[in-house]
Amino acid sequence: MEISVARKLAAGLALVCVLHAAPAFAGFSVQDGKLVDACGATFVARGVNLPHAWKRAATGRSIRESAAMGSNTVRVVLSDGTRWRRTGRVAVRRILSQARRAGQVVILEVHDTTGYGLEPQAAHIGSAVAYWARLAPVLRGHENFVLINIGNEPTAGVTTPTQWLEAHRTAVVALRALGLRHTLVIDAHDYGQDRSGTMRDNAAGLFAADPLRNLVFDVHMYEAYGEARTVEAYLKAFEAARLPLIIGEFGPDHRGEPVDEEAIFRLSGAMGVGYLGWSWSGNAPEVADLDLVERFDGRRLTPWGRRFFDGPGGVRQTSRRSRVFSGCR
Repeated sequence: MEISVARKLAAGLALVCVLHAAPAFAGFSVQDGKLVDACGATFVARGVNLPHAWKRAATGRSIRESAAMGSNTVRVVLSDGTRWRRTGRVAVRRILSQARRAGQVVILEVHDTTGYGLEPQAAHIGSAVAYWARLAPVLRGHENFVLINIGNEPTAGVTTPTQWLEAHRTAVVALRALGLRHTLVIDAHDYGQDRSGTMRDNAAGLFAADPLRNLVFDVHMYEAYGEARTVEAYLKAFEAARLPLIIGEFGPDHRGEPVDEEAIFRLSGAMGVGYLGWSWSGNAPEVADLDLVERFDGRRLTPWGRRFFDGPGGVRQTSRRSRVFSGCR
């Protein structure tokens, strides 16, 4: 972590009491285990992941076209510069403007952290915190439609549950010390799939460590969720704990291994859990069946795209746009 961020973290520890006493603000919040928008309505994400860090020129059109198909949320891949070209302030400001015009809530995520602890080039979550510090002037004031996903799939391999918890606790307190009051999104261990139950078992402790109690937990459902009972058990664990959960990524299969996407659609609808499909377009050949549309063209749905948008429990049937874009009318 950069020295300046570490100093702000230390200062932030002294501000915990102040943050607890701060008045309500016009942004997303967590109430009774649910994500609530600035209009006071429960918000259930229904949307797509956009690969901005790798396909920058396609982002604006992708935001517009996915919105036209019913999406109410976009989760946007950014880079802090560790593994890919850094996504700068100007680009992020443009993404926010495009999403606001389209009426889409934005979840911004740093992708460079993917697989830290196993992948040698992956960034530590502290690098992501330093990146959010640089972006803070762009993000402040947009709490009503922007969520910050601190780091994508930021732990894997030999990382222990204690290390996952402490790394995220440090990141959350540091971001609050920077004055970022947005809902923070926390990705699960094990490349987001939480095979070990690390996030499930430590989510309550991390939630309590946030001075604002404004965290949403994010599981990525791929081959570890090949059976309905596994999907149901995970969703019910968070429901029982009264903690907010979204399925930030999922698909119909993953590298040849099955995923029970039908259970994900059915159970997320019944339990009010948000979901975001991976991904709009541009996947590598070995996972090209995860593309929702062909060649970034919203008129050309793939089989996965047709199921995702038009099938039972899909986006068109279940998505509701937040009223924050119409002044809560």
